Amino acid sequence: MELNYIKVGDYLLPNLTIEKQNNEKINKYGYLRLQYLKKNNKALYTTLLMQNELANHLVSVSIETKNRLNILMEQYKNSDELLSEKSKMDNQLQWVRLMNNYKIMAEEIILKELIYV
Repeated sequence: MELNYIKVGDYLLPNLTIEKQNNEKINKYGYLRLQYLKKNNKALYTTLLMQNELANHLVSVSIETKNRLNILMEQYKNSDELLSEKSKMDNQLQWVRLMNNYKIMAEEIILKELIYV
C-alpha cells in the first residue's frame, strides 16, 4: 500500500481515501459480530478495517446468519406437528409460544456457530 502526502501549510498529511464499500444492510448478527471483533479480536478487526474489508465481512456474516436462521426455522416447522397451519388456527397462543421458543433456540445456535468463531 503506497501512501501519498499532501502539503497543508508546513505539514505533510497522508492522502487517505476510502474505496467503495458494500452498501447492503447489516442485521443484528452483523452488529454483534462487529462488537465481538472490537472487544475480543482487535487484530482481526484492525486488519479488516485497514484492508477495507470490514463492511464486506459484516455483510457476509449477516447473509450467512439470515440463511442459517431460515434453514433452522424450516427444520423446526417440519419436525413439529404443533407448528402446522391447522394447529395455528386451532390454538394460536400455543403456536406463537412454540415459534418464539424455536426462534430463540435457533438464535442461540447461530450465536455459537457463526458470531463467535
